[in-house]
Order: sequence, then structure tokens, then C-alpha cells
Amino acid sequence: MLKSKNATTKMMALVVDDSIVNQRIHHKLLENFGIENQVVGNGKEAIDVHCSGKHFDLILMDMDMPVMNGIEATRMLRAMGIRSTIAGVSSHSSLSEDTKEFIEAGLDDYQEKPLTPAKLVSILHKVNLHV
Repeated sequence: MLKSKNATTKMMALVVDDSIVNQRIHHKLLENFGIENQVVGNGKEAIDVHCSGKHFDLILMDMDMPVMNGIEATRMLRAMGIRSTIAGVSSHSSLSEDTKEFIEAGLDDYQEKPLTPAKLVSILHKVNLHV
């Protein structure tokens, strides 16, 4: 079981992706690391879940989604004062202009899909977890 850096409680993650396949992959990958997680389908749902009072140590955020994309959602979460580690997980190259805009919106990390156990470990190190 992984613990969050500031508490003795189990780490919580939020998966934000419109693809059901990616939702399942990311959910299971986090689960395999002992990380409890919730899944939502777009950036607006990510904002709504935070407004309902939930807190997450880690947010895995897709860039291209309907209703509200990951760039806009990341900007809004940061403007709301959300300090969770936000990792962008997208199929865009890390050198693309869209990806640069995504990173500048407030990401702590960026990984190209597919998300692998090694990439997740890299993200978790940014949350200061010992994996």
C-alpha cells in the first residue's frame, strides 16, 4: 500500500480520461500499485468532483476530452488552489505546441500514452512516494 506524503492514509488518485479503454487501463494500473482511484470522463467532471469536497494526491489528466479539455481543467484546478500532483497523460508528443501549453497550464509531469508501470513509477516519484 502506498501512503501519501503528508498523511498516514492511503493515497488517492483521480483518472480523467474520456476513453473507456484508457480509464480501465489507468484504473487497473493504479490499483496494482495499491492506489485507490476514482475515474471521470472529462475536465468538467474533474472540477465538479473537487468542488464536492474530494481530495486527491495524484491526478492523471488526459489532454483531449469533450466538454472541458485537460488544459482548461488543469488551469481551473490550479486557480481553485488545488495543489495535487497533476500528471498529463496524452498521445501527443512531448514536443508539440499543445503539450507545451498543457505543461504551462500547471502540470507537474507529462507522460506520453500508453501509461506503463515504469511511467507511473516516474510520476509517483514526483509525489515523493517510495515505490
